[in-house]
Amino acid sequence: MTTKTIAIASLLAAALAAPPRALAAPSPYVPGEVLVKFRADATIQRRVAAFSAQAHAAVADLPDGWTHVRVRPRQTVQEAIAAYAADPAVEYAQPNFVYRIAVAPNDGSYGQLWAFKNTGQTVTSVVQPPGGLYGGNNPGTSGDDIDIEPAWGVTTDCTGAVVAVVDTGVSYDHVDLAPNMWNGSPSYPNHGYDYIDNDNDPRDLNGHGTHVAGIIGATGNNGTGTTGVCWKARIMAVRVLNAQGEGTTASIIQGINVAVAGGAKVINMSLGGGGTLDPAYSAAITNAQNAGVLVVVAAGNDGLNNDDVSSPVYPCNFTQPNLICVAALDQSFALASFSNWGTTSVDVGAPGTNILSTWAGIHSLTTELIASGWSGSSTTLGSGGGWYIASSGGNNFLIDPGDYGTYAYNANTDDRVWKQFDFSGARAVIVDFQVAVDLADGDSLNAACKATAGDPFSGGMIVDSATGVRTGQVFVPASLDVSRCASAATMIGFQLRSAPASPGNLGAVISPMTIKRLDPSTTSYNTIAGTSMATPVVAGVATMLRAYNPLYTPEDVVSAIVQGGRAVGSLATTTTSGKAVDAMRSLAYIHPPTGLAYIH
Repeated sequence: MTTKTIAIASLLAAALAAPPRALAAPSPYVPGEVLVKFRADATIQRRVAAFSAQAHAAVADLPDGWTHVRVRPRQTVQEAIAAYAADPAVEYAQPNFVYRIAVAPNDGSYGQLWAFKNTGQTVTSVVQPPGGLYGGNNPGTSGDDIDIEPAWGVTTDCTGAVVAVVDTGVSYDHVDLAPNMWNGSPSYPNHGYDYIDNDNDPRDLNGHGTHVAGIIGATGNNGTGTTGVCWKARIMAVRVLNAQGEGTTASIIQGINVAVAGGAKVINMSLGGGGTLDPAYSAAITNAQNAGVLVVVAAGNDGLNNDDVSSPVYPCNFTQPNLICVAALDQSFALASFSNWGTTSVDVGAPGTNILSTWAGIHSLTTELIASGWSGSSTTLGSGGGWYIASSGGNNFLIDPGDYGTYAYNANTDDRVWKQFDFSGARAVIVDFQVAVDLADGDSLNAACKATAGDPFSGGMIVDSATGVRTGQVFVPASLDVSRCASAATMIGFQLRSAPASPGNLGAVISPMTIKRLDPSTTSYNTIAGTSMATPVVAGVATMLRAYNPLYTPEDVVSAIVQGGRAVGSLATTTTSGKAVDAMRSLAYIHPPTGLAYIH
């Protein structure tokens, strides 16, 4: 069977399996007409007899042996094709498909969405952290996009297939997302679930998940902001990563399972990690496979070969057939410099640099210079214990003991230091800093926060703890999520605590802090880059395919995306397929789904 023949059979299956459409929606094929191709050995008399038996009229002979046929009154296209499928003289029968002009939405920022229509435009940044444009190939090459506008001429409605965003959550009240959120009531009144705080409010406290959701299904043609691959969608929000963008096997596998149980047909997971095989994680992917759910995942952003046994990335390196792994391309379809790759593990490429999409709110950055406002206490203060502010190289540091590097901290001490901040109205607050720490076994450095004034270690919550850690004189990055303490009088503090018989080591030094704050906004957008952005481009196309033909299996959709993709030089030796996702080619390419047979 030739590639052309396979594509024809695919379109046939797509049309006949498509769900009933609203009266206002255009039909994908001409009612009352079919195209028939007889086997080469069928005589003219045999062909005429076939038409007469069905009371059909031949309208015209077409190239390659096809005949344009008008069916009898009140007979549906499906009934006519089924009748021809039973005739051994017929090789193929299909609808007379309708193709329409390429459709472009009227969303205000559509001109910045190079992934959908690359005109060689320069992408400008929405200046809010974490921003920063990717420097390579901006502007890019006209035509290097996913060919979505012709696909929109066929369908813009993906509501026939629920897509789950398993990520940092989704800002489900965003103006460009609210109409397209999954209705999970009454069990999931906020469109999904949160496995970080274990409640039914999967609101995004980071921005990443909202950005991913917008790429898949920001409302299209509404005159506002951006558009997603799907103008209409049903997006399930599943929060498995915290405000710092981190999650665990436990949170992720619960997220996958709730997406499967909730009826998702596509799961987007723009996340990953290196290391050894995770059997529990793999089992959750297999559970999705058994339920007929496609999982689209990111290749990773380390610029490494995922095929290397020393640097696998999961879930990309899982091998289930319902999983597709995506690398990132820039605006000239070169492999992005940060993108991971792998000729046996990474399947396709998709636009992943300078991608504008919905965002969770308004980010702002401030710096805590440790100049003033810090209070403290120590149970061994008279013996030289406690926290001090020290200066070095023009910067101030919190330090315990005051002669760090010369003498050890005290045994049996409880040294605390804290300061009040105004975080009123903030949705999320992350405190980033660096710490040098050298603790004896059993001793700890703790961080705490509280929403009311006073010592945060009295009535507050511990947000991080390190026991027996030793970095010596070397600083390492640290990050605190104090979102649950956000108020007009948020207290943030540190505690060095030692055992009664502790030998006392060097202690701890804390650098100036960068405070990242996220304030609510339902109209925010941001431009960022990563394989995390390439993944939902593919997930959006997969959702479009599954909605257009609900009988497609995950393997059918993977085949459509991979085999129907566009060959790209930069992917020839970096992916399994050598191809970039192409929406229209994928929509027009698939062998028939299992269980349908219109081919003799």
